[in-house]
Amino acid sequence: MIINTPDKYFLIAGSSDGLTKLNSFDGALINSGIGNTNILKMSSILPPHSEKIKPVKLPYGSLVPAAYASITSDLPGEIISAAVAVAIPEDEEYPGLIMEYSSRGMKSNVGMAEEGMKMRNKAIKDILIKSVEYKVTHIGTAFAAVVLWS
Repeated sequence: MIINTPDKYFLIAGSSDGLTKLNSFDGALINSGIGNTNILKMSSILPPHSEKIKPVKLPYGSLVPAAYASITSDLPGEIISAAVAVAIPEDEEYPGLIMEYSSRGMKSNVGMAEEGMKMRNKAIKDILIKSVEYKVTHIGTAFAAVVLWS
């Protein structure tokens, strides 16, 4: 099977409560807009020349590569958060870097994207961030992703 390299991407986030951890995760996917697709978890490289687009309605059942962070909690009242950051390099021939982060509480660690580009000795043109915080009612999930599409 040959998979084409995606040339478009968008950032999404969602959260949900559910009766089980799986229902909670599924609800967060639905709330983020990709609940009726098959997510392929990928590592964190954005192909060069990728175009950022607004989230699109993806075909039902499609295979969707995504770098994502999620966290689920069954502690009512707990605040959970998930975030993704995309570091776009100044050198357009070089790939971008996606970093995923989740935590208990209202924490953020978008500095990971800066550090990742620093480790690659690449200057950053821009950093894009998408995050969600959620206060758990029963069993809750926070989910954030960078979806790659072509």
